[in-house]
Amino acid sequence: MYAFEYKKAFSLEDAKSAFDSADDGTFMAGGMTLIPTLKQRLAMPSDVIDLGGIEDLRGIFVDGDTVSIGAMTCHAEVAASTDVKNAIPALAYLASLIGDPQVRNRGTIGGSIANNDPAADYPGALVGLGATVHTTTREISADDFFTGMFETALEDGELVTKVTFPVPEVASYRKFPNPASRYAVVGAFVAKTKDGVRVAITGAGPTVFRVPEMEAALNTSFTPGAIADISVPADDLNSDLHATAEYRAHLISVMAKRAIADCV
Repeated sequence: MYAFEYKKAFSLEDAKSAFDSADDGTFMAGGMTLIPTLKQRLAMPSDVIDLGGIEDLRGIFVDGDTVSIGAMTCHAEVAASTDVKNAIPALAYLASLIGDPQVRNRGTIGGSIANNDPAADYPGALVGLGATVHTTTREISADDFFTGMFETALEDGELVTKVTFPVPEVASYRKFPNPASRYAVVGAFVAKTKDGVRVAITGAGPTVFRVPEMEAALNTSFTPGAIADISVPADDLNSDLHATAEYRAHLISVMAKRAIADCV
């Protein structure tokens, strides 16, 4: 681990001031990815700005047909929230599948989506539900937020403050997890919303993506059989020691059908 300055912020103003005064600062939410990265000397920030003291970034709120989750809310809180379970049970279930108890009690929704690991679960929920990411400067549609592997639309110094999820008619998340890390080899989030069906796939490609062909078929017939003849080409999918691109393409269809079956 390289030497760095540690600063703890207790407000968004603290965080901005610390970032602006640093030569090469970085924010830390739960630290589930950043700390291992620092320990392996894969990053060398001048300042690590801990967001753990900003209470305004925590909490879960339901207002009509919208669920808002503060950026520093940990996965375990989302998984255990009665409000989330009542409004979007698939979202609470997804949170319960992330990592292990230690990760779920330290990792945060804001940190997870800002990191945008291609195998992370939350991007599937954001895109599958048509969520909105709120930052210190603007609102970003989930469809526009995840731009590439470990890349998002966030600009330097811009912080996620909360995510708002519209409540769907019905939704489900199914994933094929890596048995060691519990990351998604492939995950499928399917939601029937007021604007139509959305199908979001995580784990399979460089970043989360939708499957328009499946969505069109499911808008006609919301049954697993509606996508029986639809497959996703393996060309642009990830291939590594855990699964080939062809296997991931197969899993997309399997996980999507299981998610749809949960809904009907």
